[in-house]
This record gives sequence, structure tokens and C-alpha cells, in this order.
Amino acid sequence: MSTSAPHQTIGLTTISRTVASLAVGVVHTLERAVIGPDRMRTASGNAWEAICADRARADQRAELDRLVAELTAARARARQPVG
Repeated sequence: MSTSAPHQTIGLTTISRTVASLAVGVVHTLERAVIGPDRMRTASGNAWEAICADRARADQRAELDRLVAELTAARARARQPVG
């Protein structure tokens, strides 16, 4: 019976994951240093920006729909015979 542990090798994926993890840490630290901790982008901040953008697009669509309806009504009035 052998009591030694099996040999563990470091594979290419392990190295890639380590490098990627270190790169993310460097980018995070750099972002924090450049823009400051108060201005860091967060998931909730991103979600709020997306909600605001969706609302702005919905407002623009509603305004466009209103303008199209107004133009359609004006055209229909212009086509009615005067009687």
C-alpha cells in the first residue's frame, strides 16, 4: 500500500484561469484608482441605467405614436368631403 498522494499536475486551463483571475483583479484595482470608489460601476447601477434607458425609449415611442395618430387624423379630416 502506498501512502503517497497522487501526483497533481497544473494544466493549461488552471494556468489560464489563474491569469484571467489576476487580470480581473488588476483591472478592478486600476478602475478603483482611476475613477475612485464612489464612482465604481455596480450591477445595481447598471440595472438602473438600463431601466432609465428603457423608460426613455418608451417615452420616445409614445411620442412618435402620438405624432403619427395626429398626422393620420389630420389627413382623414382633409379627405372628408365638405358637405
